[in-house]
Amino acid sequence: MPVAGAKLEIQMLHDRVLVRLSADEGERRSSGGIVIPATAQVARRLAWGHVLGVGANVRTVKVSDRVLFNPEDQMEVEIQGEAYLVMRERDIHAVATERTEQGTGLYL
Repeated sequence: MPVAGAKLEIQMLHDRVLVRLSADEGERRSSGGIVIPATAQVARRLAWGHVLGVGANVRTVKVSDRVLFNPEDQMEVEIQGEAYLVMRERDIHAVATERTEQGTGLYL
């Protein structure tokens, strides 16, 4: 049994990935310089986030990768006052990483 006040590390299980939304997911600027608020209604928009943890069965995503996903389809969890997303690896659409095994030729 854990000691009261002891810190417990969170470990992701199976094919789950813990992601923090990127800070730039708030307001955006159009190519013409117009500010688009985060609350503006747009078609289903994918979001970028940073991977903070992966389960043992995750094969293609690593901690610190930047991933593209649909934030509306994910489960949110609050840890020490900050919101994070938990998703399955299969719900990730793309990975922005320095590893270039099967890249698109596009860069962030």
